[in-house]
Amino acid sequence: MRPHTALLLAALSVAPAAARERVPAAMPTGPAVTCLNITQLRESRVRDDRTIDFYTSGRRVYRVTLPQACPQLGFEQRFSYETSLSQLCSTDIITVLQSYGGSLGRGASCGMAPFQPVTLIR
Repeated sequence: MRPHTALLLAALSVAPAAARERVPAAMPTGPAVTCLNITQLRESRVRDDRTIDFYTSGRRVYRVTLPQACPQLGFEQRFSYETSLSQLCSTDIITVLQSYGGSLGRGASCGMAPFQPVTLIR
């Protein structure tokens, strides 16, 4: 099997820092799942050093709350991952992408967690 390399970049927000730091409340809508198909992922939003919301083509939102804070994830708001499957799973590792003089470098690597389907409460 040929490994797939996938890169997800969270959109950079131009909102004030206080707005970026607030994680929207979310209500679980079902049991957590361990994997999501990469082809269904449309967007990810890094909320802070521990929280990422994944948006799928089916207009569902899955929240991942990392087991530990991932240094600089909330500040950089972008990450990459590599997988040999066509899925991103709770056992995968993400790597923070950091800006270094106009180019991207690798930052901290952190373990994922299950994907909890949620409805965001605004």
